[in-house]
Amino acid sequence: MKKALLTATVQQHFTSFHMRYIAMLRESGYQVDVSARDVLGGEIHERLSAAVDDIYDIPFERSPFSLGNIEAYKQLKSVIDTNDYDFVHCNTPVGGILTRLAARKARKKGTKVIYTAHGLHFYKGAPKLNWLIFYPIEKIFGRLFCDCLITICDEDEATARKHKLCKTIRRIHGIGGDDVRFAVCSDEEKLNLRESYGFDKNCKICLCTGELNQNKNQQLLINALPAVVTAYPDFKLMFAGIGDNEENLRELAKELNVENNIAFLGFRTDVDKLVKMSDFVVSASLREGLPVNIIEGMLNAKPAVVTHNRGHNELVEDGVSGMFVPFGDVSKVEQAFISFCSDDELCRKMGKAAYERSKKYSLQSVEKELNSIYNEIVFSKNDR
Repeated sequence: MKKALLTATVQQHFTSFHMRYIAMLRESGYQVDVSARDVLGGEIHERLSAAVDDIYDIPFERSPFSLGNIEAYKQLKSVIDTNDYDFVHCNTPVGGILTRLAARKARKKGTKVIYTAHGLHFYKGAPKLNWLIFYPIEKIFGRLFCDCLITICDEDEATARKHKLCKTIRRIHGIGGDDVRFAVCSDEEKLNLRESYGFDKNCKICLCTGELNQNKNQQLLINALPAVVTAYPDFKLMFAGIGDNEENLRELAKELNVENNIAFLGFRTDVDKLVKMSDFVVSASLREGLPVNIIEGMLNAKPAVVTHNRGHNELVEDGVSGMFVPFGDVSKVEQAFISFCSDDELCRKMGKAAYERSKKYSLQSVEKELNSIYNEIVFSKNDR
C-alpha cells in the first residue's frame, strides 16, 4: 500500500486545517499517518484517530531552540526510517525543520519531502532577528532537504522565488475554508443560532477566532471596547480560541469594565455556527500567512476589521470588503466597530463583496490545487 506521513507541531493543526486533505489521500489509496504532539487530547485526538491510520505522538516544542526537540527529532526519525513512506508532508515551523532533517535518509531512498510554509517568518517589515535566524534555515533546508516548498500567499511566493528557497516552489490559496459548512445563512438562521447560544437576538456581535497570544494582538480589540460599549451597551466580542495570553486579556477586560461584553469561548469545533451568528469578524494579528478565520467569514458574507499584514492585505479590500486599522490605533478600531454596529446596510454591502472574493480560497478550490501538486511531485513517481 502507498504510504504518506503528515507532520505538524500539534495534533489540532490537522483537525483544524487538514481533515479534507487527509480524506483525499485515503480516497487515493494511501495509508495516512500523522506525527504531532497531543496537547489537548479528548475530542481532538478522537477525531484524528478516526480519520487516519496511525498517530505518532511526537513531543515537539514550539521553539526551534528547545532542547526537548532533540528527543522529538529522534522519535520522528525512527518513525520515518521504519515506515518506508512514499512521501512526507510537513507543516508549521518546528514541524518543518525537524521533519526535513529527520527525512534525509529516507529521501535518499526515494521518499518525497514537501513543506508547506503557512507564513514565512521573514517577510516585509519582519524583525531583523527573524531574517538572521529563519532565512538561512529555509535557504539551506529548502534547497538540500526538500522536494517542494508550498507557499500560501502572494508575498511569500514572491519571496520564495526571489531568494530561490527551493528548486520547486508552488502556490496554494491558503488551507481553504469549507464553502459548504460556512455557506451564507438566512437572517432567521442567524437569529435562531443566537438564541440557542444564549445571546440577545438584537445585539451586535463580532467574532475573533485564533490562539490567544501576543501575535494575535487581541488586547488592541479589548482596549477599544469601552467606547464601543458606550454606544452599544449590549455589544459582544467573542474570542474563540485558547492560549497563554488568556489570563492577561481577562484582566485587561476587568480593568476596563468590559468583561461582560466579552465571551471567552475556548477551543471550538463549532466555529461555523459562531461565524453565522456574528455581524462581522475581526483579526488584529501582527503577522499572518493567509488566515482561515477571515476566509471563513468571507465565505459567510461577513465583512472584516483587520490590521495590515501580508495575509490580511491579500484577502481584504479596504473600504470594499472590510476596514483596515493601524497597529495600536485604538481609535480606528473603535470607529470601525461602531461603523459596522450602526449601519446594517454597510455590513451587507461589504459582506457581499467579501463573499465574491472568497471563491478561490475555498477548501474545494485549494483541494484541487494541492491534488495537482501531489500529482506532479508524488503520484507520478508511483505510476512509473
